[in-house]
Amino acid sequence: MSASDPRIFFAAERTLLAWLRTGITIIALGFVVSRFGLFLQLLSAQSASPSLHANAHSSTIFGVVLTLIGTACVAMAAYQHGRFIATLPVQDLPASYSRNWAVLLSVVIALAGLGLAVYMLATLP
Repeated sequence: MSASDPRIFFAAERTLLAWLRTGITIIALGFVVSRFGLFLQLLSAQSASPSLHANAHSSTIFGVVLTLIGTACVAMAAYQHGRFIATLPVQDLPASYSRNWAVLLSVVIALAGLGLAVYMLATLP
């Protein structure tokens, strides 16, 4: 076996993608929980129950928190991946590989998650 082992690089890429999937899933769950508050508002309007309206507000806050957790997950994955890839020797990287694309994709997803959290706060019921 040669000193260069491409499996290390590809394992790092798979790990980044797994963390991205996890972060996106948490962001999506946060959005769903936040929008569940709209359903609770609709129910409270029909039943005139003030307790349901209070739950709608807390649902939105909890959804925003989940979205921010997912965003932090994606951002930390990008940071860790960038740091780890920088430590690999050049011969372990595929030819003409640029680590900037993976980190850029992660940063864009993190910014989208942050924008979604701001949007959900701005449209707070």
